[in-house]
Amino acid sequence: MADDKNSSKTGEKAQASSGPQAQPMPNGDTIVLPAAAAGAGKIALIVGVVSLAIAYFTAGGWQQFSHSYLTAFMWGLSISVGGVWWVMLQHLLGARASVVMRRVGEVIAQGVLLMSVLALVIIVPTVFLHDSTIYQWVNHDYMESSHALHSKVGYLNTTFFFIRMVFYFAFWSLMARWWLKKSMAQDSTKGDVEYTLSLQGKAAPALIGFTIAVTFCAVDFLMSLDAYWFSTIFGIYYFATCVITFHSFLALAIMWLQKKGVLAKSVNAEHFHDIGKMMFAFTCFWSYVGFSQFMLIWYANIPEESHWYHERFEGSWMTASLVLAFFHFIVPFFGMMSRYMKRNPKTLKFWAFYLLAICWFDMYWLVAPNIHHGGVNFQLSDLFAWVGMAGLVVWFFVLKAQKKNLVATGDPRLKRSLAFENI
Repeated sequence: MADDKNSSKTGEKAQASSGPQAQPMPNGDTIVLPAAAAGAGKIALIVGVVSLAIAYFTAGGWQQFSHSYLTAFMWGLSISVGGVWWVMLQHLLGARASVVMRRVGEVIAQGVLLMSVLALVIIVPTVFLHDSTIYQWVNHDYMESSHALHSKVGYLNTTFFFIRMVFYFAFWSLMARWWLKKSMAQDSTKGDVEYTLSLQGKAAPALIGFTIAVTFCAVDFLMSLDAYWFSTIFGIYYFATCVITFHSFLALAIMWLQKKGVLAKSVNAEHFHDIGKMMFAFTCFWSYVGFSQFMLIWYANIPEESHWYHERFEGSWMTASLVLAFFHFIVPFFGMMSRYMKRNPKTLKFWAFYLLAICWFDMYWLVAPNIHHGGVNFQLSDLFAWVGMAGLVVWFFVLKAQKKNLVATGDPRLKRSLAFENI
């Protein structure tokens, strides 16, 4: 055990000193992002900052901006949180096919560091200013207004809310940084299998912590917008979105890297096919969870539960609900079913953008009815907050992708990943 730790530390020091391209690719592929590509990240940063500023000034007040921002934030968070889950899952399963793509996923997962900072826009007013604009449960008089709310005060209070937020983002940030650090340290070894076995052994307990964090995060940020409402599978509902948005972003990130001459020989139609299958599968899974939640609540017809759906079935929100069901399930179900759609970069790119957009609309459907009762009232701030969040997510990805091997060259399963073929 001591030898394992010593070899791990030696490998990490070697990686730090040797820099990118410590191990060449067997196929001679380029795996380090060119310095010129950093310009795209700077453009994305400018777009992100300017768009969020426009969202703030066009919102007409803190109430509208805060809800627009929360919608965009939960969309952006889903991408990086999905990345943390995916990286740990690959190690747990000892996956071979994904090794050539895993470093890109590890870089995407670093986005939780950015989201930890962006979350302060929501957390600071709620916890330190006791602003109940977003979450009514912050108001003590509101929570004392009924027995149903009073019984939830032990959970819905600013102190415990803040403690949970620290846990979520500290855990995700620690996991994202640790998996990337160990993976990069292995690059400096000659396929040291001890790293692989060590990471695989730690993946299971890490995923248990992840499950707890993502479930309660969805409850705190989204479900508690309506302090009365509750659903036992809401965390799974949001988790499905995390997987969809991550794989969509992963596909687009790899395609962009290939345009820059990176991973052009390593990631092929077989790997894109795998990404597309996950996008398709979890679109179906999202639909299954969403329908299960609706069916059980609607059939039971308990006022504390069913009122949440009643609100989304009133006025133009009914149309929005039908649009979400049709375009989030029926259209991608038939559109992505074909093997060709998942193996062709052009069609997969279309579906990746499509799913990222419809997942944002899903977040809008969860958040906006809390301030726009009786009908959809789309604002410019909703659009610009989304564009701004997307710009910041892209910027941070490009920033973290620089000066790194974008393939885990030290993983002993790399050659099998390069030769992977779908059945």
